[in-house]
Amino acid sequence: MRIGIDLGGTKIEGVTLEAHGGVGQRIRLDTPQGDYAGTLQTIADLIEQLDPGGKTPVGIGTPGALSPATGLLRNANSVCLNGQPLLSDLHTKLARRVRIANDADCFALSEATDGRAAGASSVFGVIIGTGTGGGIVIDGKLVSGPNAIAGEWGHNPLPWPKPGELPGPACYCGKQGCIETWLSGPGLARDHGSNQTAAQIVSAAQAGESQAQQTMRRYYDRMARSLASVINLLDPEVIVLGGGLCNIESLYTEVPARLAKYVFSDTVRTRVVPPLHGDSSGVRGAAWLWH
Repeated sequence: MRIGIDLGGTKIEGVTLEAHGGVGQRIRLDTPQGDYAGTLQTIADLIEQLDPGGKTPVGIGTPGALSPATGLLRNANSVCLNGQPLLSDLHTKLARRVRIANDADCFALSEATDGRAAGASSVFGVIIGTGTGGGIVIDGKLVSGPNAIAGEWGHNPLPWPKPGELPGPACYCGKQGCIETWLSGPGLARDHGSNQTAAQIVSAAQAGESQAQQTMRRYYDRMARSLASVINLLDPEVIVLGGGLCNIESLYTEVPARLAKYVFSDTVRTRVVPPLHGDSSGVRGAAWLWH
């Protein structure tokens, strides 16, 4: 058995995962807002409920990632975690073996291990929601890289930009025109130019509203360009889409149909698929850090 923890901005979810991948217990607790010490204690309380007095190893999916230079967490949207020695503090508090990975990495690992991309030798896992993230799994092993940023496609510029796309929207990272500013849920809403949410825009397009359909066509093309740049670099067997926008069913027909225009090959065999485990992939992938 192993324990997986998904450290989110509003909730902390924990599961016990059996060797065959079956989920035993599942517990969710509210995340203490802006309270680093409280977050550590909540994680400890949750693990004690899952494995009272035990020593089961723990994998934790976090926003952001640990800096290879300092060991401190960075780039987390839960800002109270930034600059903190999260892994060291958890080792001390839990007295257990602990591994940490970015939440998008955990998603990719889950789907590559026993999800939609099981058996594939190369997998790119994508998170498209309030932001964009990504993770890479090769031969069943998570790729982190010397800078701990492998898979961070969302902070590359939108490929093959068109005149109306330059210089692009401002990104929180300090640059403009990042893929995240176009493909995230807020990015889709911004491009549509209304107060509608991404889900409302998709529904309107399905209902035949012409402006919404035009917005979605731009979105499909931008997604295709962005994924094509990943295919040109990594040539993965499978790309798995996760996050809130992965539920847009048309992505799995409209985006693949556009890839050939941008991929540097005479064929595109990379499969673009939805996740098997849905919202549970992150916490399952955290547990699989001990695979």
